[in-house]
Amino acid sequence: MPIATMGLVLRQVRVGEADQILTLLTPDLGVISASAKGSLRLKNKLFSACGLFCYSEFTLTSGRSHYFVDSAQVRRVFHGLSQSIEGMGLAAYMAEIAAALSPAPPEAEAQLRLLLNCLYLLSEQKRTPGQLKSIYELRAMTLAGYMPNLLACEDCGKYEGGEFYLDPQEGTLLCADCAEKARHVPNLDTGALYALRHSCLSEDKQLFNFKLSPPSQRLLNKASEQYLLAHLEQCPKSLDFLRTVLS
Repeated sequence: MPIATMGLVLRQVRVGEADQILTLLTPDLGVISASAKGSLRLKNKLFSACGLFCYSEFTLTSGRSHYFVDSAQVRRVFHGLSQSIEGMGLAAYMAEIAAALSPAPPEAEAQLRLLLNCLYLLSEQKRTPGQLKSIYELRAMTLAGYMPNLLACEDCGKYEGGEFYLDPQEGTLLCADCAEKARHVPNLDTGALYALRHSCLSEDKQLFNFKLSPPSQRLLNKASEQYLLAHLEQCPKSLDFLRTVLS
């Protein structure tokens, strides 16, 4: 029986001359693999809807190990991504993280919404790649159940004031004094600490509504990346390239 679902193309693997295996993030099936026969031919009815980072409506048939794409209609193409190396690099990085997290419903719907919002803002250049990278890393891990303990210093209970240290392994905060006692160097200033909490705790409609100074953004970027790498089961292959274009 055919299955209708919306889906974002996270990855394409070419098979033969014109076929490909797609990795799709869907709200009701999670992350799935789907065979799209003939979709690399320009005149094929699947061509436009099966492109990388296309958000499309798919009709699927379930097979033994993966799905088959019967039909597809494109709903959103993020044309602006291809306008810069930074845009394509960050989009590939976020897509790889989404595939690695492999969220199941109902988490998959929230992860899909997050990624679509990030791709839109990146494509339209409404936020900087650095800001979107840190927001996506922190929010995606939060949705996956890996939100750090952000309420206060783990040792003394201090909430704000001065620098803090985010322990990437433990997911806890230490104020500057407690970090020094534990032989850690603070990695968050006041602005980065606020943005860290905002990225993890704010409502969806407020998620992208903050600005940081370049020094604070650099601190947040480093801390959020270290936190993600400490809790993701694999290091994204696209990260090395992304570091070269965002540095």
